[in-house]
Amino acid sequence: MIQSPFRLSGILLASAALAGCAVGPNYVRPTAPLSPTFKEAAGWSPAAPADTLDRGDWWTLFNDPILNGLEAKVQVSNQNIVAAEAAYREARDVVTEQRASLFPTVTLNGSGSESGSGGGSKGTVITGAGGSTVVTGGGSTHTSQYRASVGGAWELDVWGRIRRTIEAAKSNAQATAADLAAARLSAQGMLAIDYFGLREADAEIALDQATVAAYQRSLTIASNRYGAGVTVRSDVYQAQTQLANAQADLAGLSQTRATFEHAIAVLTGEAPGNFSLPPAPWVGTVPAIPPAVPSTILQRRPDIAGAERRVQAANAQIGVNTAAYFPTLTLSGSYGFAASELGSLFNSANSLWSYGASAAETLFDAGARRARVNEAKATHDQTVARYRETVLEALQDVENQLAATRVLAEQATLRAEASVAADAAERIVINQYQSGQVVYTDVVTAQTAAYTARRALAQSAVQRQTTAVALIQSLGGGWQAGTDPKVSR
Repeated sequence: MIQSPFRLSGILLASAALAGCAVGPNYVRPTAPLSPTFKEAAGWSPAAPADTLDRGDWWTLFNDPILNGLEAKVQVSNQNIVAAEAAYREARDVVTEQRASLFPTVTLNGSGSESGSGGGSKGTVITGAGGSTVVTGGGSTHTSQYRASVGGAWELDVWGRIRRTIEAAKSNAQATAADLAAARLSAQGMLAIDYFGLREADAEIALDQATVAAYQRSLTIASNRYGAGVTVRSDVYQAQTQLANAQADLAGLSQTRATFEHAIAVLTGEAPGNFSLPPAPWVGTVPAIPPAVPSTILQRRPDIAGAERRVQAANAQIGVNTAAYFPTLTLSGSYGFAASELGSLFNSANSLWSYGASAAETLFDAGARRARVNEAKATHDQTVARYRETVLEALQDVENQLAATRVLAEQATLRAEASVAADAAERIVINQYQSGQVVYTDVVTAQTAAYTARRALAQSAVQRQTTAVALIQSLGGGWQAGTDPKVSR
């Protein structure tokens, strides 16, 4: 008789092992609209082989040691990355929590109590398995009871509800890992862009300082010629106007530089008041970024990977809700002791045990389960649409950055030619003005053209660097799928 419950449990376990299946659709990665190659890559030949694209510390391609040091601080001090990393750890612990549901829950219970009522002399003593009761002559009672037991319960995952829940949790954890990679890549890219903006501000400050000095010399020439009576006073006014405007531009650049410096401080996890970045030579390296095929993007872009993982999580939820149509099967049992005296509690004569199985099924819920399944299917359809839209936007982003890279490379050569020509024209016109061959308006025109060309050349250089950063980000940066051994697909 005692062995029959154990034989019954063996039969139930074997049945569960044979019948165990996960209801709901198995996951298939959704298709996405792709093109065999990038349209904007046609006719664009990088100056270096494709293996120049670093898949780890990509910022080292710019050959700037100061930038390298700042990027290292972002990795550990940026608070957005810290928050994303904490969210990832939370998601991994959710996976561990859900996996625990596959195993039995074991509990240990113990109790002891003394109770009584009334008074008077003692009389009859009644002893049972649950304790002893002493009945006194005056009708009062005194009861002692001690218990200790080990119990367990195990929900059999016959229909795969728990397994589908684990699948959803794993997919969500992988999506959170992609979010962490996206946060890291975003912070790294923002830092690089702000850093190049600061260096471009330094270059423009140096340019404006030279321009102020040049305009000061022009004002001196105009003042001397007016003092000699060979020109009109309006030349002096024009020279003063140019000088004041250049000085105002120089002051404005100081504010621009401070804004970039403050942004870099926050990205590296420091208070702006405690951070300073002194002027340094601008390393104008623009790495040759090779174009990648769409399949590479799908593997390396964290936003695409995250969107695809959320599709699988939504797919698993369909199975979780479908499992509600089937009964819940649970095994339970306990073994323990009960006695009236603590010293004899663990005697074999005082042992108690129980073992059983239960099944629960909802017979009528007015369509609630069907609605939850349809809701899960609709959520899945939403995630599929978002995944496909993310792929399309990623392809658009790459095409845009490839086009910008190509155009900016062409513009850089033309900007340099224009600046050289404008500088030469400025020198000729100033010499002509000193000899009285032209009016001062010609000097103003030439100087303005030369200043504009120099500034456009500097802005073109920083645009090429920031576009290179944007292209690296659009190609997924240094992110690679499946690198976390604790949350595998």
